[in-house]
Amino acid sequence: MAVAARVVEEEDPDVEMMKRDDEEEVVGEAWDYKGRGAIRGSTGGWRSASMILCVELNERLTTLGVAVNLVTYLTGTMHLGSAASANTVTNFLGTSFMLCLLGGFLADTYLGRYLTIAIFTAVQAAGMAVLSISTAAPGLRPPPCSSSGGGCAAANGTQLGVLYLGLYMTALGTGGLKSSVSGFGSDQFDESDGGERGSMARFFSWFFFFISMGSLLAVTVLVYVQDKVGRRWGYGICVVAILTGLLFFLAGTTTYRFKKLLGSPLTRIAAVAAAAWTNRNLPLPSDPSMLYHHHSHDLANQNLPHSKQFRFLDHAAIVETTTAEAKNNKRNGWAACCTVTEVEEVKQLVRMLPTWATTILFWTVYAQMTTFSVSQAAVMDRRLSTSFVIPAGSLTVFFVAAILLTVPLYDRLLAPLLRRLTANPRYDLSPLHRIFVGLLLAALAMVAAALTERARRDAAVTLSVFYLLPQFLLVGAGEAFTYIGQLDLFLRECPKGMKTMSTGLFLSTLSLGFFFSTALVTVVHKLTADSRRPWLADNLDEGRLDNFYWLLGGISVVNLAVFVAAARGYVYREKRLADAGIIHNQR
Repeated sequence: MAVAARVVEEEDPDVEMMKRDDEEEVVGEAWDYKGRGAIRGSTGGWRSASMILCVELNERLTTLGVAVNLVTYLTGTMHLGSAASANTVTNFLGTSFMLCLLGGFLADTYLGRYLTIAIFTAVQAAGMAVLSISTAAPGLRPPPCSSSGGGCAAANGTQLGVLYLGLYMTALGTGGLKSSVSGFGSDQFDESDGGERGSMARFFSWFFFFISMGSLLAVTVLVYVQDKVGRRWGYGICVVAILTGLLFFLAGTTTYRFKKLLGSPLTRIAAVAAAAWTNRNLPLPSDPSMLYHHHSHDLANQNLPHSKQFRFLDHAAIVETTTAEAKNNKRNGWAACCTVTEVEEVKQLVRMLPTWATTILFWTVYAQMTTFSVSQAAVMDRRLSTSFVIPAGSLTVFFVAAILLTVPLYDRLLAPLLRRLTANPRYDLSPLHRIFVGLLLAALAMVAAALTERARRDAAVTLSVFYLLPQFLLVGAGEAFTYIGQLDLFLRECPKGMKTMSTGLFLSTLSLGFFFSTALVTVVHKLTADSRRPWLADNLDEGRLDNFYWLLGGISVVNLAVFVAAARGYVYREKRLADAGIIHNQR
């Protein structure tokens, strides 16, 4: 680990890169594991990126492998109620993605991406080891239900405590790892080089492919092992997979390219907010040119034009003293004066908040695919033949298949069709268009889920589990549009110095979506538990799960309308810069 420490220490932007003894080309602003200038031919590229992709494959295999089949373990083995089991799953997933913000902060400010990935991968492996022990040790599980009708004893505090310890250690590892793995992979390619810039674009495609492959293995092979061989064996496989991925990652240390720590953008945001509040009583100048401007010729720190929105934040750029004094104050970090560009960066984040907020509900719908939809599958006919029964958790394979099919179908069929219809060879669905499609499909999925559940409950015979396909396929296709649209929006629209935080903001919508699912399930269960037909009964045949789906469908429609209202007034950053004459509009 000392190798990365040398990179972490390189924080002064004025320190020149050490020259190599040979004459090979050195990649700008990148260092090797010894703190020397990174040689293009011997560092970075696909060799290094492939080591990083292995880590992401195993992370997705583990996280989804736990989540999609956890509800059956909690209800069948730990004897928890359906609502409590669903909330445990969504809390686990929500915590995993929320901790990406912590991982991103540590990576940007203290550890660097390399050390963050290495440390948190080890934490994830330790968490899975605890989970394996909790499922293997007889004393950490309640006794089986009595066959004489004596009922089922729920898990006690110690048994749940060990289970939750394993779950949340795994969540901590997942959050820290996921916050940095995509960024460190992109660090292996030089954006200033045309060939490597193209390779970076292909890296993100392969990154999404490896995520999908990890998901596919999780919902097929891993779930089958958990159900047919034993839960402890399934979790044990995860431990081995994570440690193998960590070894591959460490094996690539001598080939990686490292970047300087730039500090957390949260500090810059806080500085603008503090300066705006400090100067709140000062009058704003009638001419924006009188605000504090700092002109930079560095493309990585592009000057942003002043905008008229969110005028309160302009107070942060009021210059009370001389420009020289303002510059000196800026060196203190917490100044009474910020540049217009710094203020505009914060404004850009504020502009994105309505879109950010309205994408949260998609992941609440997504959460039902790993909770109540799995519970539905468990009580339906899952036989493919007399000798093979599909594990309930493996129904999510159709969810993953929809993702894998939607992306190429869009690229190969829908996008070319749109270009022909618009007669614009560059036309494509914008990020906001993609998100709209995803939110629409999520609403339709809840309608399909409600209709299916009503048909299942009222049927005279046990329905085939394949009646659940519409809701899985719709949410899967919706994720392909929403995930890519969100990722594109946050990476495209966030200021250049806030790319890592933009990933955290994107992933926080997943976290909040899962937490909102927990809150919604808790409220609905409490309000309907004493009714003649509770919505979320432990026995689905005695409940009205379809009403819960209808509720989610109605909320999704309202959320979609709010999204449309917010999106209609949104102006892309590229267009604003083009209108200001700073860049040429490429669209």
